[in-house]
Amino acid sequence: MTEELPELRASDADRERVAEILRDAVAEGRLAMEEFDERLDTAYKARTYRELEPLTADLPVATAGPAPAPLSLRKESAASTPWAERIVDGTEGSSVGLALMGGFQRKGRWTIGRRFTAACLMGGGEIDLREAHFAGPEVVITCWALMGGVNILVPPGVEIEVRGVGIMGGFDSREEGVPGEPGAPRVIVRGVAMMGGVGVERKLPRADKRRLKEEQRRAKEERRRLDGHPRKELG
Repeated sequence: MTEELPELRASDADRERVAEILRDAVAEGRLAMEEFDERLDTAYKARTYRELEPLTADLPVATAGPAPAPLSLRKESAASTPWAERIVDGTEGSSVGLALMGGFQRKGRWTIGRRFTAACLMGGGEIDLREAHFAGPEVVITCWALMGGVNILVPPGVEIEVRGVGIMGGFDSREEGVPGEPGAPRVIVRGVAMMGGVGVERKLPRADKRRLKEEQRRAKEERRRLDGHPRKELG
């Protein structure tokens, strides 16, 4: 059925079910830790069923206990996702970040305005949107970097468009072209970088990264408990 709807969006519950199958597989010795780490990371970054399906195609659905529920084929509405709570229309939000031979940082739970200007002169700035709220469904970040730089961190699911110009510098546009999740905000990055640079990166929120590390730690402990020693990679 996933072949019929390969681009249907996967939910958090779907990713978690795949992660559970992978944890069972590594505990039973079906996967080496290196491959488990790689597949688990891919699972939590997956957006569609096409990306999730190969991760468990060569594994039993259940090896101990009841089988996990089948992947849901219901596309979640925007109202049922966290994005609906993170886009707060009518809120002004933060609009300026300045770094003059120094630096600025916006991170954690803060609200970015619909228009945000980052100006860096021989300095650097970080705009971390992984836990941020958005003053509207579309946010425009204008960067002016002269012998300095701006680094923008966005969570998976946010659509990115880069319109900046680099003069002996550059704008990182590698994250463009990835469709956003339903209800997620759109971030437009524009401006000028002269002898400097503007970078855009997709990263998991800190809470998700901590959860991933904790799951990896528990899987390693479970494997050692069952085997009594670290299992060598098969092959």
